[in-house]
Amino acid sequence: MLVLNNTNAQPLTFFLTGIPGLEHVHIWISIPICFMYLLAILGNCTILFVIRTEPSLHEPMYYFLSMLALSDLGLSFSSLPSMMRIFLFNAMEISADACIAQEFFIHGFTDMESSVLLIMSFDRFLAIRNPLRYSSILTSSRVLHIGLTFAIKSILLVLPLPFTLKRLQYCNKRLLSHSYCLHQDVMKLACSDNRVNFYYGLFVALCMMSDSVFIAVSYVFILKTVLGIASHGERLKALNTCVSHICAVLIFYVPIITLATMHRFAKHKSPLAMILIADAFLLVPPLMNPIVYCVKTRQIRVKVLEKLSLKSK
Repeated sequence: MLVLNNTNAQPLTFFLTGIPGLEHVHIWISIPICFMYLLAILGNCTILFVIRTEPSLHEPMYYFLSMLALSDLGLSFSSLPSMMRIFLFNAMEISADACIAQEFFIHGFTDMESSVLLIMSFDRFLAIRNPLRYSSILTSSRVLHIGLTFAIKSILLVLPLPFTLKRLQYCNKRLLSHSYCLHQDVMKLACSDNRVNFYYGLFVALCMMSDSVFIAVSYVFILKTVLGIASHGERLKALNTCVSHICAVLIFYVPIITLATMHRFAKHKSPLAMILIADAFLLVPPLMNPIVYCVKTRQIRVKVLEKLSLKSK
């Protein structure tokens, strides 16, 4: 039996999982994965650069988009090391300390992204409900305070997770279910009482799911407000400002809800399907969010194209 925080014990290591049955082609699978990571990092850095350098984009909606891009970058960099080691070098081992650090950052940035999506839904409601007072209500200082408050909330929410894992004892089981470390995955390998981990992990999950409930409530109020607009054209214009955010919400929550449903209710779940959905949860949102906002938000698209045209001259 190995105790994680015992300095005299042999260093504890876990084993991550690649794609079962396809270990011999991991090197080829690494090519699209590397390409996706590269696009995600470039896309989110482009969003941050354009918003930072364009005074016309210094508005609450784009500040919140910057927060979303930072969360996406955090998710990408949190999972990048272990994914690359697995698919490029077939190196499945990860030390316990590195694993616990990774799960802290993954859960922290996941909660941060969920919080940002919630803030953005309130932002859209406020912009549609009170367009004339929108800028005066959401000033730059208020946006900064809101962002810092939710960032601190995310850190404090997941901060106990590493400590609850370090107090556990681990026996012979070392194989994790995914290509990166998650709290619930590591917790299941413990051979000591993990009820504290289970209940606190459930609390963290419920906090994140409550964000999705509040987002849904926000859109109920948005729809009610839009239906009260007399002009059909104005209704479509108001709804069109929400399309990018709705896409971001679906891209983020669908893999999480699908994975949670399969964990809880699927009797004969496919390990391959579970791993692919889990990998999609960390790969797809950082990749797709910049694409969605560039395609569906005209101001972002125009400024990005302007920057690219200036560099090409």
